[in-house]
Amino acid sequence: MTDRPIKALLPAGLEDLLPPQAGQEEGLVRRLSDHFAKYGYELVKPPLLEFEDGLLEGIGAAVADETFRVMDTASQRMMGLRADITPQVARIAATRLRDAPRPLRLAYNGEVLRVRGTQLRPQREFRAVGVELIGAAKAAMADVEVILLAAEAILELGIEDLSIDINVPSMARMICRDLGINTQVTDDLLSALNRKNSAILTELSREAGPVLLGLLDAAGPAKLSINLIGQLELVGEAALLRKRLAEVVNLVLDKAPNLNVTVDPADSRGFEYHTGITFTLFAQGVRAELGTGGRYLSGDGELATGFTLFTDVIMNTIVHPTFARRIYVPFGVKTEIRKSLQESGWVTVNGLVPEDNPTAEALRLECTHIWLVDQIHQLDLQTAN
Repeated sequence: MTDRPIKALLPAGLEDLLPPQAGQEEGLVRRLSDHFAKYGYELVKPPLLEFEDGLLEGIGAAVADETFRVMDTASQRMMGLRADITPQVARIAATRLRDAPRPLRLAYNGEVLRVRGTQLRPQREFRAVGVELIGAAKAAMADVEVILLAAEAILELGIEDLSIDINVPSMARMICRDLGINTQVTDDLLSALNRKNSAILTELSREAGPVLLGLLDAAGPAKLSINLIGQLELVGEAALLRKRLAEVVNLVLDKAPNLNVTVDPADSRGFEYHTGITFTLFAQGVRAELGTGGRYLSGDGELATGFTLFTDVIMNTIVHPTFARRIYVPFGVKTEIRKSLQESGWVTVNGLVPEDNPTAEALRLECTHIWLVDQIHQLDLQTAN
């Protein structure tokens, strides 16, 4: 022990993950990855750092403000610490897997680091787990597949009261473009829409304001929302996106009728590089989102869709499986016995030196059982308290 000041203070938004949480997170990632693999999603593992010009190319430009930069001493070029893994997967699909048959089904997991956290999620480093379906987004079933895959993965973790909010973040801009609204007024309209400031919408534009108000009023349960959006006078791209939205929502409800699905056609926050239908996963009583996903353009303009789940939020929401039983194996016990115990599902904690009181040592090391006189003995845990 030492009286010196502890020098383990970490920057805001970063933390050490200790036992048993570190092991629980690893188990969670494994469960999710195994679930995705059952649907044909194969694992890729991009690096934590890349050259800045490659990492922030294409859809990566949307997260440039969230990206830490460092200098590579070997090449004297700037590198970025990834803030999002999806742009990396898009790069892999457009380069290393360019000739692979489409659609590509890729899965990933890994740490991401962001310049700043949010009020709901102050963590700046967290584990991201997700999938990307690349090269088949023209089919409505591509959107449906990833929405249902995300929902099923969450539900299998035992999370109840799951809600999926489906969005079309590009619809409002399409409406403004179809109506010939200039860029400055469009930006002001979208800003007001994101703030849910209905009063200013009609003041800014008599043409687009009432339609955008209709988007705000249409937010709610999926079937009712689709009906209300269907009554809006939309043309051009916005009308086509409305048709796709209705198709996707109806397919999701048909395949998962018990799923709680809502639609918010006016919400575009958090979907910086998405171009079509997006979605967010929520659970009752949990402030932050469990994950987000949606349609975007991958490398070379290839249509894609996918989602990312956030383990830091999910970890605080699920009931974790109990760990394997821990048994203390005193010094000198034969290796064959230890191996036999491990094969039977025990976690063995080995004594490294002869102990006068192996039972006390087992309790000190937080074991529940001990191997004594060729038998397994359960420990009286109250003795340790």
